[in-house]
Amino acid sequence: MKKHYLLWGLSLLLGCPADAEAQTCDVHIDQPQTYSVAVADGNYRITLTVGSRKRAAETVILAESGRLFEEHVVTKKKEQRTVTFVVNKRSPQINDKQRVRLKEREKGYRNWDDSLTLRICGAAPAVSRIEIVPDTSAVTLFLCGNSTVTDQEMEPYASWGQMIPRWFDSHVAISNHAESGLTARSFLAGGRLDKVLTMMRPGDYVFCEFGHNDEKEHQPGDGAWYHYVYNLKIFVDKVRAQGGHIIFCTPTQRRFFEADGQHIKNTHGDFPAAMWSVARREQVPVIDLNGMTRTFFETLGMEGSKRALVFYPANTYPNQPKALADNTHFNPFGAYEVSKMVVMGMKQLALPVVEHLRSDWQDFDPSHPDDPATFRWDDYRTIDTTKPDGN
Repeated sequence: MKKHYLLWGLSLLLGCPADAEAQTCDVHIDQPQTYSVAVADGNYRITLTVGSRKRAAETVILAESGRLFEEHVVTKKKEQRTVTFVVNKRSPQINDKQRVRLKEREKGYRNWDDSLTLRICGAAPAVSRIEIVPDTSAVTLFLCGNSTVTDQEMEPYASWGQMIPRWFDSHVAISNHAESGLTARSFLAGGRLDKVLTMMRPGDYVFCEFGHNDEKEHQPGDGAWYHYVYNLKIFVDKVRAQGGHIIFCTPTQRRFFEADGQHIKNTHGDFPAAMWSVARREQVPVIDLNGMTRTFFETLGMEGSKRALVFYPANTYPNQPKALADNTHFNPFGAYEVSKMVVMGMKQLALPVVEHLRSDWQDFDPSHPDDPATFRWDDYRTIDTTKPDGN
């Protein structure tokens, strides 16, 4: 995977009032840049004019804490294209008395501030016009989970939740409330589901992937068959009470191979089975990421699978004197591949939202993954090799 760093030397902040109906701005963006506008919580339809009359361009668009929306938009000299997508913006405020209990590392994240932020980057970015309009028609997919789901703000870490906006058109918004180190119980206790419910409308979806950290809870009553299933049932009941659709995702595998070096070892104990048991009893659709990521890792092999996770020699990144060897957390390639698995799960469940996949979507088989050697990703976010919470 190609490596170089596009750091943010320029930022444009618009003082748009939070109740503005629309904000349109002619800009001249020809280098990596962030663009922020103060808005209230909700979904916003973003329309960008991409390309330059003076030169060929290649533009990548991310938003908030690193959600991927437009990947390598290539334009010729004098060519301009319009791209449109929907970004979900949120703050920690739940109501007049309650706020989401943020972890210390989240407090500076763009996901939780008062602005909607676009990251315009790429090998040769070019944007000449930005329009931001409140959107009340898009279906929203709310994501609940841990470090394998969250918008990882810092490179080289990445998760499927920040890659999945890439695959949907402007009729779908992604609102990722996952955070590293969380369990189903701590997600609920931190007010995160309460925040989701304040933003959710009938017909929206809530996706839940838990298990990695729930396995490490050892208080009385903890374990797969008591507190874990109890908390999953709370998600089901509360989401359905407000007219939402609940979807379970079994936990992604860790990269631990059996002694034969060919098969993935189950490190999740009874937790996937416990999730399936709640799903059968409550008739909850399930996306089997546990099974798909097992196939994915085994197909890549013991050595090849390292290329989907945060495995890098010492000094690959600035201020990284020691090698990185993380069997749990995905890098951008791995996250990109897992996001395709989630979409394939939606297709297998025949969820109506898949009608809004982009025209360039191609069905994915984890037994025939993309080649990591040809996957292209520049480091578009801030570099921090500190391991996220959880394992």
